[in-house]
Parts: sequence; C-alpha cells; structure tokens
Amino acid sequence: MPLVVCPTPIGNLEDVTLRVLRELGEADVVLCEDTRRTRVLLERHGVSARLISFHRHNEAARAGGVLDRLEKGERVALASDAGLPGLNDPGGGLIAQALEHGFPVTVLPGPSAVETALVASGLVGERFVFLGYLPRGREGLARLWDELATWSWPAVAFESPRRLPASLASLAEAAPERPVAVCRELTKLHEEVARGPAAEVAARFGEAPKGEITLVIGGVAQRRAAAEPQAVEAVAELVESGVPRRKAADVVARLTGSSRNELYRSSL
Repeated sequence: MPLVVCPTPIGNLEDVTLRVLRELGEADVVLCEDTRRTRVLLERHGVSARLISFHRHNEAARAGGVLDRLEKGERVALASDAGLPGLNDPGGGLIAQALEHGFPVTVLPGPSAVETALVASGLVGERFVFLGYLPRGREGLARLWDELATWSWPAVAFESPRRLPASLASLAEAAPERPVAVCRELTKLHEEVARGPAAEVAARFGEAPKGEITLVIGGVAQRRAAAEPQAVEAVAELVESGVPRRKAADVVARLTGSSRNELYRSSL
C-alpha cells in the first residue's frame, strides 16, 4: 500500500478536498504534526481516523516503524498542521526513505500558502523561487538580498511575525523600491495582503503583527548593467587594505553611483 501525502487547510477548514478526507478516513494510521489540530479538522468533517504524532522532533525515530507498516501492507496517510507535508514541515525525510525502499508514494493536491500568497501578491511571473524561512540576523538577510538583487522573478518566503519588522527594514535598506507583499492570515477571517515598495511596506509594519506570515518579494524588472571596471578595482583595493567587502562596495557605490550589489558580486 502507498504512503499518501495529504495537504490540509492553511486556515479555513473548508479548504480540504474530498479526496484528502477520504484518504484520511481510509488510512490504517494518519501521521500528523499535531494530533489535536488534525483531530479538529477531522471532527469538523465527520471523519474518524487513528492518529499518530509525527513531527520534527520524532520523525527520525518513527520513520523505521512507518516503513514496517508499509511493508505489512498498511495504508499510511501523512498530514502536517497546514499545507503540504515536506515543504518546511515534517515528512520530507520519510517520503525519501519510502521511495528508496520501493514503496509507492501518492501526493494529493491541496492548499499551499506558497502558491496562494504568490497569486494574491500580484507579483506572479513565469517562475519563482521558494526560500523557506528567511535567515535570522542582519548578515544572513544581507547575503540573501544580494543573491536576489538580479533575480528577475518573484521569491516567496515564510517569516515569523516577531522577526518580520526587522526583515522588512533590512530589505528596505538594501532595495527600497523592490516590490513586496506581506500576506497575513491567508484564508482566515482577518486575511490581509499589504503590497507596495519595500520601504513603504516596512514602514507599515514597524511593530510585529499577529498571525501567520508569507512574504512575496517581486523580481527586478531587468538585470542591472555590469559595474564599471574602475569601480570594481576600487572595491578590490579597499578589500586588500582590510576593509570588509560589503562596506567597501557600499562606499564605492555612494561615490560612483554604481549598484552596491553589483559591485559586491563583481569584486568576488
């Protein structure tokens, strides 16, 4: 029997599919991140199931037992608290092991905060990149903004409400005109999508909001022209004299009008 991966609602309990409900009800066991949250969903739709906790802290220890169940022919369903298991939620390791041992894996379609936020942002393109959770700390964020500086397509990330103001302030400092959308409490009663340039949106979220946050960062309209060779050489000389590369790029950018991010990359 297969391992069945079952997406669950990201907020509104009515957003579960009939197929997911059937699979959860027919499974011999349902692996779930939090049995209490999954039980609320099942009771809302009149479904009975045997629930077993399966979260990031016990996934490695319980994977072997799950493989034994699959070997015996049991039908195992995998569900996280919200969205698709395996995407920043427990389950990715189990899915890989099941496939490695030759067990079939069926992934059902369903709710996704990533895709919902991307479309709601109005920044959707022909492709996008999913960043998972944003890095913690100024240096990690600065490196990410540098990486995205010439990316022509949108990027989607998760962020905690507590860290959102600092992350937006960091983005606004690096790229104040970059289009962003803060998607809060998607599909829930107090859903909010705040759109605009990074500087404006950062000012709007000076304090930590409440609820689940998905952030969409728009792509640049076009790649910037390469930095002038003389400016790149100036950055290199400052680095050789002991100035940190990022600070050197910032100083030369201010003096020449070149892109700080382009100077930084070109001088590597």
